Amino acid sequence: MSPAMVSFPPTREVRPALAEWIRQQRWFASSAETPVLTRIGMWSLVDHRHQVSLETHLILDESAAEPVLYQVPLSFRGSSLLGGDRALIEHVEHDGSHVWVYDAPHDPAFTRALLSLMLDDETEPGDAFDDTEVEGHHALTNSDVRVTDSHVLRGEQSNTSIVFDLVHPNGKPAPPVICKVFRTLSDGPNPDVVVQSALSDAGSRLVPRSIGFVTGAWNDPRVSDTTSPTGIGGRAAGHLAFAQEFIPEVEDAWRVALRCAETGESFQPLATALGEATAQVHSELARLFPVQPAGQAEIGTILASMRSRAAQAVAEYPALESERDAIERVFAAAAEAEWPTFQRIHGDYHLGQVLGVPGRGWVLLDFEGEPLRPLAERSEPDAPLRDVAGMLRSFDYVAGTLAAAQGADAVRAWAHEAREAFIDGYSSRSGIDLRAQRVLLDAFELDKALYEVSYEVRNRPDWVSIPANAIAHLAHRPR
Repeated sequence: MSPAMVSFPPTREVRPALAEWIRQQRWFASSAETPVLTRIGMWSLVDHRHQVSLETHLILDESAAEPVLYQVPLSFRGSSLLGGDRALIEHVEHDGSHVWVYDAPHDPAFTRALLSLMLDDETEPGDAFDDTEVEGHHALTNSDVRVTDSHVLRGEQSNTSIVFDLVHPNGKPAPPVICKVFRTLSDGPNPDVVVQSALSDAGSRLVPRSIGFVTGAWNDPRVSDTTSPTGIGGRAAGHLAFAQEFIPEVEDAWRVALRCAETGESFQPLATALGEATAQVHSELARLFPVQPAGQAEIGTILASMRSRAAQAVAEYPALESERDAIERVFAAAAEAEWPTFQRIHGDYHLGQVLGVPGRGWVLLDFEGEPLRPLAERSEPDAPLRDVAGMLRSFDYVAGTLAAAQGADAVRAWAHEAREAFIDGYSSRSGIDLRAQRVLLDAFELDKALYEVSYEVRNRPDWVSIPANAIAHLAHRPR
């Protein structure tokens, strides 16, 4: 066997080394010591230099109550990858040849082939396993570029992002690109791709420019199949990867706000501009996607979700038990309020989802929605107040983070000013008086704080006082 084409036979069994590696990744959601992993599909790319086998495995984990499907790109090499020790999964002898198995986003052979699949209309994927299908799509009018280098961003939890350095055929640098490889897959279009691409294609300067994406179809035991005697094992389809403009050497709004709060610098003008940008994106989304009146059924679904979140937060953080009745009064008041029209929104909006770009202003990122919500829910029209509430909570997090070091009163005053400026900017641009919707806005902000309590209890217990204090304030605010 040529060392250029080494790999393992595609089977449903997941090798022990790969299973252990998956268990240790930040994007792996289960807490089980021994994952229950099965390979249900595989698609491959062609390395035109004929040196590396490139396979992306679809691996189902059934160790949790709700099975999760992971996308695991692998590269198989007949010799070690220079500088690839951190990405090495396994090194074995197989059929008389040595095989080095790597996490493929760190392998330049994979990154070149993945971007080519999106940008080159003539590029076809390689072999597949169990009827898995993939197709590349590009949004560029001129996609004639060459990859000179790539690297994986560190610190991400739910996906893997690859940054590409590119050049034109004449050798001049082309704008860099960032490609997000989705690690968990569900049946249905990913809202990050759908929403951001629609905004980009419509000419919005408030989001990064869409470059291309990869779609796939696979057999999925989580999907119902009306033609099957058992009713399970249907066909699923969705987005596998998404490439967009990369904006280097800029700070996100969280870092900008944190620095301002640390130095006592007012964030007011920047918060006003952020409110205006948020309202502008909401306006653009309302033109590009269907809107609908807030019916009683939709309102009831949201309020049920809020109450469920409250029950979960109280169960995980019993100190909230004394606030249970006050929380319910906020939700009951929201049920009697007049609700705005539902539309597509960001869905997981906070300061970390916005970049400050010189000469361009604020640019919004990551329209994937709240990671813990089912994909289908994240694609449904929702109340724009959910995004407003998320950003207001983010200002409070800046203050909560600095309260001990800077003085609680000073940072609370800073956050109050930033919140009011954001509301002013949003109201001015949208023509909607957010203060007149305070009852509903409080309910959405309270719901977000309850979500934060559960998150902090599980991940950062020392931070749980930040949302807990907000809940006490919101639940007892005079109305």
